[in-house]
Amino acid sequence: MRTSPSLSAVVSAEPRAQPLARDAIRNFSIIAHIDHGKSTLADRILEITGALEGLPRTEQALDDMELERERGITIKASAVRLTYQGFILNLIDTPGHVDFSYEVSRSLAACEGAVLVVDAVEGIQAQTLANFSLATSQGLTIIPVVNKIDLPSANPDAVAAELQHLCNVPRDQILFLSAKTGQGVDQLLQAIIRRIPPAQTDTSLPLKALIFDSSFDQYRGVIALVRIFQGSVRPKDRVIFMASGHSYEVQELGTFTPKMSPSPSLQAGEVGYIIAGIKEVAHAAVGDTVTLADNPAPTPLSGYKPAKPMVFCGLYPQEPGRFESLRTAFQKLSLNDASFAFDPHNSPALGFGFRCGFLGLLHMDIIQERLEREYNIPLVATAPSVAYEVVLPDGQTVSVSNPDAFPDLTRDVVSKEPFALLTITTPAQFVGTCMELVQSRRGQFKNMTYHVPDEPNTYTPTLPQAPTPSNSEIRHEFDQKATLEYEIPLSELLFGFFDQLKARTSGYASYDYSFLEFRPSDLVKLSVLVNDDPIDALSSILHRSHASASGRRILRNLKATIPRQLFDVRIQASIGSKIIAAERIAPYRKDVIAKLYGGDVTRKIKLLDKQKAGKKRMKKIGKVSLPQEAFLSILQIRD
Repeated sequence: MRTSPSLSAVVSAEPRAQPLARDAIRNFSIIAHIDHGKSTLADRILEITGALEGLPRTEQALDDMELERERGITIKASAVRLTYQGFILNLIDTPGHVDFSYEVSRSLAACEGAVLVVDAVEGIQAQTLANFSLATSQGLTIIPVVNKIDLPSANPDAVAAELQHLCNVPRDQILFLSAKTGQGVDQLLQAIIRRIPPAQTDTSLPLKALIFDSSFDQYRGVIALVRIFQGSVRPKDRVIFMASGHSYEVQELGTFTPKMSPSPSLQAGEVGYIIAGIKEVAHAAVGDTVTLADNPAPTPLSGYKPAKPMVFCGLYPQEPGRFESLRTAFQKLSLNDASFAFDPHNSPALGFGFRCGFLGLLHMDIIQERLEREYNIPLVATAPSVAYEVVLPDGQTVSVSNPDAFPDLTRDVVSKEPFALLTITTPAQFVGTCMELVQSRRGQFKNMTYHVPDEPNTYTPTLPQAPTPSNSEIRHEFDQKATLEYEIPLSELLFGFFDQLKARTSGYASYDYSFLEFRPSDLVKLSVLVNDDPIDALSSILHRSHASASGRRILRNLKATIPRQLFDVRIQASIGSKIIAAERIAPYRKDVIAKLYGGDVTRKIKLLDKQKAGKKRMKKIGKVSLPQEAFLSILQIRD
């Protein structure tokens, strides 16, 4: 690969860092858009610093969960302590998907700096801008990095120009590397030591430790991941969790190297874990401040703004007797994932379960799969929805995440739905199709910005000698990008939006969204009735303009899913008392007159009347048992 003069100059310009006698701790995170190489870069850093010596070599070394390895994404933030040239580097690897942005914000609160990774092929994406804004808002030092420069289609100088233009990053501060081959990673470590401010190491003040993540061990209880901001803590010390007010004796503390390594103490500036035999998950909440019982800090740290769930659905055990097991599993998962919320709920159709809140559809899918894998609890999930607000006649505002709680339309109420600021980054030639997609989902256009680099592209990769266009030439067609901003109802992003966006832009577009506010909207509750009995698990809240079409699609899928009975089955969709769609499932018919070979016609009429009366009586007392496929069909039609 030939490198341009500008790339070589930047790579070699970083001087060698000199170790300091004090202030030798650097705490930093790696942030990026999904699939831009965060976990691979973390693997190379662990290799160069010798953290993987004596351990089995695996890809995604910091991704512990089986789901993370299968899907190739980071779900949980991971922390590891490294030593390099006499310095202590505390690395926190973060997720890149928009659903796990809360994990990123928590990790950044424990750091003084962040490495912003950008793909040399794809360039700046929507989540890149979101993470950059999040890091700068917390006052962190940013080290911009252009990754994957070893790829034939890479265009690092053009991507660097994007960084310089959109993020206001000086050109000489941008590093170029390949996390796959290790090229430039040593220069990155030097930059981390020189640019990121050292952590404060004042141990004379009372202990203040921030819990930024946690997990649960069935034998040892809560394992709290902490950043020590001041003071120190040792085994046998009695600590107080300031938010919950509970006190425990420290049994063990230490760091991740990347495996758990006990240590005699944790000092100010360090990142590690504390085990104190905590069995109640609520006693060590994420964002709480830990201090010493005999010398407590006067005030706690600011902690975190609580995560606000955006997507809700019902989760019920397929076996009703496993309700308590499901509750225990939820409690342990909520300790490991503070953005996950759940409340008990009783459904006449599905029995006892929970109404759960998630940050997005991927978050919901991950939680459901973890429950089924890690706790062996088969689940039935209802259709996901968002939370709405309803202003009652007395002026009181209530939040409605369950369609059962949606008020009657005959009352003088005002319904509101959540709106989000949607940011789409796409090649310029796909701007029209993106606008068409968003506007078909009630999006309101706000702004559009074209990415015009300040510097010309001077990077010339080696092209393969072939008559057909190379990957590099194809990539250059998409060098000019645009960023679209829309205000859109959050519910419109739930079903199929990501798939349609990728399909319409050949996979090149990306998006990010953030909650704005609740706005008045013409919302209705769509109810599904089977033989006049409402099925609450199939109810949904949606905009009136979508009600009729959605109701017809639901009924078509239910008709194909519900098995035939010995009596007539009517399925209907209604808004209040108004039926807007209906389907009928014909009953099985037994030929009761087959045995008659002649005689008076009244004998046939008598048998048919008797059959008719029996079917009418059976229809009154017969119950239709809905299979799980009926609930899954709701998700299918939404897609």
